[in-house]
Amino acid sequence: MEVKEIRAKELNAEKFINEQIRKISETVGNGSAINALSGGVDSSVVTLLGHKALGEKLTTYFIDSGLMRQSEPQSVVSLFAKLGVPVKLIDAQKEFFDALRGITDPEKKREAITQTFYKKVFGRLVHESNAKFLLQGTNLTDIEETVAGIKRQHNVFEQLGIDPHKAFGYKIIEPLIQLRKDGVRKTARALGLPKSISHRIPFPGPALAARVIGEVTPRRIKVVRKATAITEEELSATGAFQYLAILHHDRVTGVRHGKRVFGLQIEIRCWDSIDARIASPTRLSHEILWRLSERITAEIPEVVSVTYNITTKPPSTIEAI
Repeated sequence: MEVKEIRAKELNAEKFINEQIRKISETVGNGSAINALSGGVDSSVVTLLGHKALGEKLTTYFIDSGLMRQSEPQSVVSLFAKLGVPVKLIDAQKEFFDALRGITDPEKKREAITQTFYKKVFGRLVHESNAKFLLQGTNLTDIEETVAGIKRQHNVFEQLGIDPHKAFGYKIIEPLIQLRKDGVRKTARALGLPKSISHRIPFPGPALAARVIGEVTPRRIKVVRKATAITEEELSATGAFQYLAILHHDRVTGVRHGKRVFGLQIEIRCWDSIDARIASPTRLSHEILWRLSERITAEIPEVVSVTYNITTKPPSTIEAI
């Protein structure tokens, strides 16, 4: 299925919004739909489009996989309640960590998350709600990277020859597949979403699991969650497209209290980009990098090494996994 791109500079956001609301309403008809909200700009735009198109016929869930950022589930649910959109919080942490146990291969981790998300968690919610449709925020870059084999995005199916209805029992509606991130942000602003959402830095579908090299465990997620909070606090004023912390697999040699220790290594990435297709490392000052290192190693005692990635995309990618 070929997707015709709508470039951000050519996008009439108001017209696009009205067209998508009409299409969603016509597709669902007298039925009902569900969607998953993560708080990112893609899922937030889809949630609001779906709410405007379907009203009470749409049930919105926030799936707490245990892989989210600090306090994220509660803050996102609270924010959308203020926007008049009720969101049901689902605790699925055990299911995701059970599915990820013992897996270190990046593609197998993504597949485990995909199957747990769509087949187990959403399969159950679809069955309970009798919904026949799932709204999701797949964008054009997600599709292109998956089809090209660069990185399997967890929300791409039909373009790989996978029929979601046969695989999971419901049809998927993707209102944003003609847009890239800058077009989605333009749509978010036109919908009246707050700047905290429309300008929010991208966050991967597999969440913090995409930032743990090696096995994903509750303990390792706790470490990268702390590092992520510090990184986002320190780099929020840079104006960069995205910034993140990655936990490496092997332990490295360090010194604590005058003794040799084997600790963890955190890699910081910070990117300048428009649509995530290509990206360049932000030229951060030595002072910022020094402060990041000092805070991470002081506030997370398990970490003894902090590095900064200076490789462009390509050959690197924005996320590690």
